Amino acid sequence: MFQPKTPSRHRTRSDVGKTPKTPLTPSILAGLSNISLGGSPTKKRTGKTHAKSSSSSGPFDTTNPFIQPHTSRSRSRSRPASRPNSRPASPVKFTTGAIPISEDLKGQAGGGLIRKGGVELSRLDVVSRDLILPKPEVKRSRSTPAANRDTRDRFITSRDTENDVAATLEPMHLNPKSASPGHTARLVAATGVPLNRRILGYHEQPPAASSDTSLAQQREFAKPLYARPGTLPTSTGSSTNKSRKIPTQPERVLDAPGMVDDFYLNLISWSCQNTVAVALEASTYVWYADTGSVTQIGEAPEGTYVSSVDFSNDGMFLGIGLGQGDVELWDVETGQKLRTMSGHQAQIATLSWNQHILTSGCGDGSIWHHDVRIPRHKVMELLGHSGEICGLKWRSDGELLASGGNDNVVNIWDGRLGDVGEGARGSAKWTKRNHTAAVKGLAWCPWQPNLLASGGGTNDATINVWNSTTGARLHTQKTPSQITSILWAPHKKEILTTHGYPTNSIMLHAYPSMDRVAEIRDAHDSRVLFSCIGPAGDLVCTAASDENLKFWRIWDAVGEGSGKKRKENEERRVNSTSSGHLSIR
Repeated sequence: MFQPKTPSRHRTRSDVGKTPKTPLTPSILAGLSNISLGGSPTKKRTGKTHAKSSSSSGPFDTTNPFIQPHTSRSRSRSRPASRPNSRPASPVKFTTGAIPISEDLKGQAGGGLIRKGGVELSRLDVVSRDLILPKPEVKRSRSTPAANRDTRDRFITSRDTENDVAATLEPMHLNPKSASPGHTARLVAATGVPLNRRILGYHEQPPAASSDTSLAQQREFAKPLYARPGTLPTSTGSSTNKSRKIPTQPERVLDAPGMVDDFYLNLISWSCQNTVAVALEASTYVWYADTGSVTQIGEAPEGTYVSSVDFSNDGMFLGIGLGQGDVELWDVETGQKLRTMSGHQAQIATLSWNQHILTSGCGDGSIWHHDVRIPRHKVMELLGHSGEICGLKWRSDGELLASGGNDNVVNIWDGRLGDVGEGARGSAKWTKRNHTAAVKGLAWCPWQPNLLASGGGTNDATINVWNSTTGARLHTQKTPSQITSILWAPHKKEILTTHGYPTNSIMLHAYPSMDRVAEIRDAHDSRVLFSCIGPAGDLVCTAASDENLKFWRIWDAVGEGSGKKRKENEERRVNSTSSGHLSIR
């Protein structure tokens, strides 16, 4: 293929300067004299005139513009034979027959330059490679994605494509809409991966649970000590739901200096005559809520203390248990001691009345029935505990008696006495060992008599509700701290519990859901040890080792309407439970 010569006007001076200038030798001139360079178009030259020699004599024809005279200077400029050609020789079109071409002619033709008199006449540019134009830069808007965007997974950058099921399924283009059901089923069977199941997982599987349950049990035992939530307010703060509101401040506070800080004792009682008995060390006081007056009932013998108090069902008599094991009977109206019933060998931590029977719980685990009408007062002994009796409650109809002890046991006894006598023994109808701490809080439901609620101490902190007919446990509820006492609401389906460290709170639970509906945190400065409910069923009295008695209005009294009748009831209670701070002593 013929490639035309590049005209000299299209070349830059830098290209001209780089091209080697080779003079014509005598052998080249001899060959060129017989060559007709026809067929090349003649082009008009402008701007330059070439000087021609007027002498035509000599061995060369100087009138030919393409022939350069042979001189010694030109010979010295000839290309050395050892220099390699920088590029292949340009093709030459011949108009006559073939002639021999010497090496000098090939070198001059390869240089692409023929000179005469130092003037550049022509050059052959040989294209050795295709012209590659640069790609224009694509200007894109912000919304146009880049062409070389990283398509790797932003979360899993180092994907294992050999073992990854998703990478294996991706080349298959598994499209349930376009693929036939049979083909899709075969792919699922071959890969073993369902279509609708998640393939990738970004987290490792959790470790298997330990089979050793001892650590979990220890955590449960210690949980009540560290279960105090920090989000609830302190200093008589409260937590209630939207439908249940209770006052967070007591209606009345009584100073009770000398209150013994002992979880197992029971040192307050509220009678149906609206009088409150409080035991302070060796002394016992009765506070009359209607008048606000205080009367001292008696003094314990020297060297002992009062460990429990309880009013009779009619409120006329007061039973007092002492630390050395005696039980005293006092007339509240006259303030006279009627009798002392001895026989126990340890402190009497709890008392409970059923008509003329006064039942006492002793520190040695025994329970005695005392008939206060006869000289030989002990009519029956109940043996079913191996630890100190700290909880004792008769049911209102007198048919059943519940007892709780430091041995973590709840016993339900048949209260109907058969053959009575000093040596009579009774056995428990039901024995429950579900608690894991001492059971002090016991309460019978007033509106469903077969329900018994019990509460455990620090290591248990659990409320259990029992069916006394079947012996089944109906409900259980975990609380944040030890349960020191428990009460049923007389006219609402609610259970009230008082608690020790760390909450020192009063909690109210709905029944039967056992949901917490209200709570008064830090009701006392120390743990709330004792509680009792007033005869109207609206007020609750609590006592603690901070030497205070506080009266809280938790419920509304039955039959208390609105208007004039409610105002009269408020005026009647002004003298007894209005705001104020009095001292019992």
